[in-house]
This record gives sequence, structure tokens and C-alpha cells, in this order.
Amino acid sequence: MLVEKQGGALKLAAINRAGLSLGFKTGMTLAAARSAVPHLLVDEFDPDADERFLRRCSAACEIFTPLVALDRPDGVLLDVTGCAHLFGGEREFCDRVRRRFAARGLSLRFALAGTPDAARAIARFGATAIVPPGADEAAARGLPIAALGLPPETTLALARAGMRSLDDLAKLPTKPLSARFGGTLVTRLHRILGWEDIRITPLRAPPDCLAERHFAEPLSTLPSLFAVLERLAGEVTLLLERQGCGGRLYEASFFRADGAVRRLRIETAQAGRDAKSLLRLITLKIETLADPLDPGFGFDAVRLAVLRSEPLAEREQALEPDTAEKSDEDEVGALIDRLVARFGRERVLRFVALDTHDPARAAATLPVMSRKRFSPPSALEQGGPPPRPLTLFDPPQPIEALAEVPDGPPLKFRWRRVLHEIAQAEGPERIAPEWWRDGGHAPETRDYYRIEDGHGYRFWVFREGFYEDGARRPRWFVHGLFA
Repeated sequence: MLVEKQGGALKLAAINRAGLSLGFKTGMTLAAARSAVPHLLVDEFDPDADERFLRRCSAACEIFTPLVALDRPDGVLLDVTGCAHLFGGEREFCDRVRRRFAARGLSLRFALAGTPDAARAIARFGATAIVPPGADEAAARGLPIAALGLPPETTLALARAGMRSLDDLAKLPTKPLSARFGGTLVTRLHRILGWEDIRITPLRAPPDCLAERHFAEPLSTLPSLFAVLERLAGEVTLLLERQGCGGRLYEASFFRADGAVRRLRIETAQAGRDAKSLLRLITLKIETLADPLDPGFGFDAVRLAVLRSEPLAEREQALEPDTAEKSDEDEVGALIDRLVARFGRERVLRFVALDTHDPARAAATLPVMSRKRFSPPSALEQGGPPPRPLTLFDPPQPIEALAEVPDGPPLKFRWRRVLHEIAQAEGPERIAPEWWRDGGHAPETRDYYRIEDGHGYRFWVFREGFYEDGARRPRWFVHGLFA
């Protein structure tokens, strides 16, 4: 049994079957429980561990349907509409759910009903496991008031008013009931009785399309697994073709016989629906895993889902498929896909230009698959010289400069022991620090110059500070080189 501290006292938070048989109830103090059983063994209640375990249970249930939601603190809701026949009918479906959890040493109470609220209430307080279609109201009317899940004070008030079951409440007019106990009571009553339906909100958004295989005997060899993945890739690309779309983000899910679920995501640089290319990426992903894909006692099911797709126009097919030429964009996209599959999404980066006047912040790197976009800087005039060099030094390198006038461009400067005589200079471009980002550590204002020496080498230099300040002598730096 588990205990937690409440109001300065240790109280029972979770009770096993042996404790229930002794009459223990949640909220009972540990002292009272040990007065009845002196050598009672308890452990500390860990809500976070319960949450993690509940999420693992929900992942194990995705073998039956992709629409799975948590019913905290100890339940899972499955939307199995149109799924039961895939497992041999509702009875066989429920038996398979029970066997899957029994294999992990768990027992469960469950109910199959027309609405999520009816299923929840009947599973917790009823005796019927499978409610026939259209019989939710008849099965729910005999449930106790506690099935509404209302606060204890509301449940007590209803009991004092002579309400013992949902049937008693269903006979009362709705408006006086709502005025006395609030609209929540009426809403929950209608949903449990099946008068109102609301869909569950799954933990994971449903995929755009999917294909899956369930096995009568667990699949335990990787060659057989790759053969199944090949067929699933063909089915998924066919579904995408019917929708006129191409996949950008795929997920392969492997459901082991012990309830563990392994998921692998494959993201592509551009939308596509080529089964062979998709299979190559999946194979490459599996082969380069740091934690190898372990079948354990075998896989009960394999699913390939498209999590994100985009419209994809039809392309003219060549008479000889092997001689069809690929565009440079296709070649680069295929290379990116292979690199991401081998090294991971966060290790394949692209450069983006940022719209800022600070040269140190003018560029950044993002994962090449990132969908985040930035506003690019203003386009250069056609034929005009670049205002900033492509090569920047980090940090800028100090130089010794001599200027004709204090705030003018340098006449010559010494950098790396080489003296450069200036032939041409353009500027200044004054760049003030972004004080709203740098706070109290903002650098001084800089005057930048584009200069060219007598040998044709071009530099981007700046003077930090002004002579009229008097605090300290301004310093010169070379920040970049023009090609």
C-alpha cells in the first residue's frame, strides 16, 4: 500500500486487494491502519511515477486504436469505433485487451459503451463489460450517484435528498436540478446516459493515414520485419497517392508482446510518396540506432503512419523509370533525408538570415527539417556590392589603424604584422548595440567601413567608441573579409 502526507499526517493513498479485504479505505491514517495491522508494509506515494506508468499503458493500447486518451488518475480511454471487427468482434477484442494487460501482471476493469462517459462510469461502478448498441441508458440508470464523479459534498447533498441512483436523477426536471446543483451535474448525467456524446481528445493527434499488420504469432526476426515494412510502405504511398498528397513526417511503431512500444520517426526534406525511398530511410534509421531495435519476445503488430503530409502535384512519368533524370532539388532532398536518418534531426543544420542590423546576429543555424521561418533581410540591389562580407571573425580581430581625421576612415592599418595602405574607403555605417537584448552588457556603438588596400584586398573594419568621449581611446578591429 502507498501513503502520502496530508495535513501533517500520513494517510493511505492507494490500497491493494489485501488491504481492501481488511476494510482499509483511501484517506485512512497510517496510525489507524497499523492499529489494526501492526506490521503493515507501506511505501511512499509517487504521483509522477503513476503518471509515467499510465502513459506506458496508453502506449500499449495504441496497438488497438491510435485514438487513446488518459482518464486520470488510473484509467485509459480508447475510441474503438470501427476497430472491433479487426480483432474478431467486440468479445474477442475485449479478451485481447485483458490478455495484453494480464501478460504484464495487471488486472483491469473495463466497459465497452457508446460514449466515453458511459464507458467510464460503467467500468468503475457497473457490472456490464459490453453494452449492446443503443443500451447505454438502460445500463447506466442503475449506477450509483458516485458514478457522476462529483465533489463529495455534492454527492452527500444528493444522498440526503433521497437520490440513490442515476435513474432517480433522470426522472427529475433538468432546470431545477441544474439550478440547485449546477450545470456540471446535468451535463455529466446526460453524457453517461448517452443523451449527449463528446469525443475523446487523444494524447497523440491522429495520423493523416496509416497501414498496420497484426500477427497471430509474435514476429521475432529482423528480415521478416523488413518484409512487413516493405508492404506497409507500399500501402501508405498508395493511400497518399489517392489523397493527392506526399508525406513529410512518418512514424513506424513496433508493438512488442510484453507491451513495450518502440517508435521511429522519419522526416523528409520535401513531400514524396516513393515506397522504395521510404523503405531505404526506415532501414537506414533502424541500422544506425544507438539503441538497437530489440524484438524481445517478438512484435505483435507493426504500424506505419503518416503524421504530416502536403499536397503533391502529379509528375510526368518516364517511359523508362530507370532513365528518368532527377532534378538538383530532388538530389539534394534525397541527400538530406539520408543524412537526417543516419545522424539525427538536430545534427543536420541549415543557415538562415535574420533581419537585424547587428552583424553578430545576422545569421543563425536551424535543423534543416525545421518548419520555423524567419523574415529575410531586404534584397540587395541588382549588381550592387555586398554591404556585408560572407566571412566574419568571431571575435573581431584588433588592428593598429591611422586615420587622417579622428572620426574618419583609416589611411593605413597593421594586421598580423602586415601593413596595408588604403586605396579606397566607403562609410561609415554606424551600428548601435541592441540594448534590449544585451542589457547592461551591450557593446559600444561602432562605425563600420568597407576598405580596399593597394593590392585589391577588401576588408570590413570598424572603430569602437568615439574620440570625443574622452574616457578611453577608440579601438579598431577587422570584422570580416570580402571575396
